[in-house]
Amino acid sequence: MDTVETLKSFETDDGRLVYRDVGAGAPLVLLHGGFLDHRMWEDQIPVFARTHRVIAPDARGHGASSNATRPFRHTDDLAALLRHLDTGPATLVGLSMGGAIAVDTALEHPDLVGALVVSGVGTSEPDFRDPWTQAANSAYWQALGAGDIDTFVDAFARFTYGPQRTVEDVDPEVDRRVREMARSTITKHTRDEPDHWVRLTDTWARAAKIEVPVLAVNGGVDSPDHIRMAERLVRTVPHGRATPVEGTAHYPNMERPDAFDAIVREFLDSLAD
Repeated sequence: MDTVETLKSFETDDGRLVYRDVGAGAPLVLLHGGFLDHRMWEDQIPVFARTHRVIAPDARGHGASSNATRPFRHTDDLAALLRHLDTGPATLVGLSMGGAIAVDTALEHPDLVGALVVSGVGTSEPDFRDPWTQAANSAYWQALGAGDIDTFVDAFARFTYGPQRTVEDVDPEVDRRVREMARSTITKHTRDEPDHWVRLTDTWARAAKIEVPVLAVNGGVDSPDHIRMAERLVRTVPHGRATPVEGTAHYPNMERPDAFDAIVREFLDSLAD
C-alpha cells in the first residue's frame, strides 16, 4: 500500500485538480477546509487507507490544484474527479469548506454519495452570528483586501485555537501546519483576481431531503457558530447525529487525530452493518 506522498492529477477543461489516491476498498473522500489543502488529512490518510480507498483532493484554487479562470462549482469538480476515478457512492468526510462541498455534492450529485461526515459546518450557506466569528472573519478578509499576507495568516490562525483559547494552548506543530497551508494557498492568488466560485442556493431547505447518514464531528471548543450550524444540519436531515471531540477547535482531526479517527471509524463500521 502506497502511503508515501504521491500526488496525481486530473486534467479538466480549466486546468488540473490534484489529489491523493491511496489504499483499496470502499471509497472514502477527505475534503479539506478553506485556504488549506489535502495535507490537513496527513494523520488520517494512512490510517483509513488500511481499509478504504482514500481520495484526498486539493480543491480548485487551493494547494497544488489550478486556479479558476471561469465560473465553477467545487461540487462539480469533485463529481468530475470521482467519475474520472470510476468510484462512488463514497463516504465524504469534509471539514469547514470541505464539509460544505460534501453537502453540496449530496444535493447535486446524490448518486456519488453514500454517507457524509462533516466538521464545523452546516451547508455552503453559512449563517455567522457570534461576535467572535464575525470579528475573526472580518479580520482576515480585511487583511486580504489590503494584500497583507502576514496579517491574513495570523487572523486566519485564530480558528485553529478558537474563541476559548490562545495560541499557547495549541500544539505548535498544528499551528505551524495550518499557517503553512494557508500561506501556500493564498500566495497562489492576486488581489485583483476575480472570484469565479459559483455558490449554491436554498441549501438548508434542500438538505432536509438528504437521505444518507450524516455525522457531525465538531471540535468541542470551536466557535459557537460552527458548532451550531453543524448541529442544525444533523437535525435537518432524516438520519443525522453529532459527536464532539473535546478540547479541540476548528481542526479536531489535526489536534486529536486518534479521537477523531475513532469516531469516524465507528461511523464507517456502522455503515457496513
